[in-house]
Amino acid sequence: MKSIKAGCLDIHYHEVGPEGGEPVILLHGFPYDTHAYDAVAANLGGRGYRCLAPYLRGYGPTHFLSPVTMRSGQQAALGADLLAFMDALSVGTAFLGGYDWGGRAACIVAALWPERVRGLVSCGQGYNIQNIPDAANPAPAVEEARYWYMYYFHTERGRAGLTHNRRDICRLIWSLWSPTWRFDDAAWEATAPSFDNPDFVEIVLHSYRHRFGGVPGDPAYEDIEAQLATQPDIAVASIVLQGRDDGVDPPVAEDLDHSHFTGCYERRIIDRVGHNLPQEAPEEFAAAIVALAEKH
Repeated sequence: MKSIKAGCLDIHYHEVGPEGGEPVILLHGFPYDTHAYDAVAANLGGRGYRCLAPYLRGYGPTHFLSPVTMRSGQQAALGADLLAFMDALSVGTAFLGGYDWGGRAACIVAALWPERVRGLVSCGQGYNIQNIPDAANPAPAVEEARYWYMYYFHTERGRAGLTHNRRDICRLIWSLWSPTWRFDDAAWEATAPSFDNPDFVEIVLHSYRHRFGGVPGDPAYEDIEAQLATQPDIAVASIVLQGRDDGVDPPVAEDLDHSHFTGCYERRIIDRVGHNLPQEAPEEFAAAIVALAEKH
């Protein structure tokens, strides 16, 4: 475990592989942590890549430097955190890989700062930048039903539930989103302490309330949010990985994200894999990073 001051955070992270290797930054989602990349990092580190897996704001030992900084979970904050992390470590360019919240951070940096990204592996929603101005438009009923947790977190009952029952809620989500992943108690217990971060609840609630336009964001990120509202394209070489059994973002036959990727692009759908793709299919995830490195 290492840590570095980056932007408004003291970011804790795991590093695997030689210090002089090609940097690969691996970004987890909600509700997971860096252990999602243990096998991926071992694979890539053994190939000579320098793998960096940070705990996102609100997770594990990562913490804010000031008690007065807004505990924002908005997408712009996640992108800014990733860029600050790269700057703090003097990582000029890197391959980025992520899913869920981490995939959003990776997509944001790839879209707005493409000169910093050698290649992108995005899981689940391939184009993972929220269209907040369009958030009031309803989705089909089957899709809305999968978002129960988002609506729950809009309520004070949801705040109390996440505060007092966070492990119960998060473990249920693991099961619902990855119905064919037979994770054991050891895998769960390795990650569950990350949800005890004192800012976890506030950041999660703000994330889901902000994405629907229900609460304001941190003024420090207004400029980034304005750019994201235009739904910027991603020009860097990208591979999108989707688990066929994903319980919250299941892939559909038509690739609806392709139009947002203007560079070299490929989509791969992986059977018998759910939402937590790097932990469920580490070999496929690592292979996607290697494919980008070899071709681009």
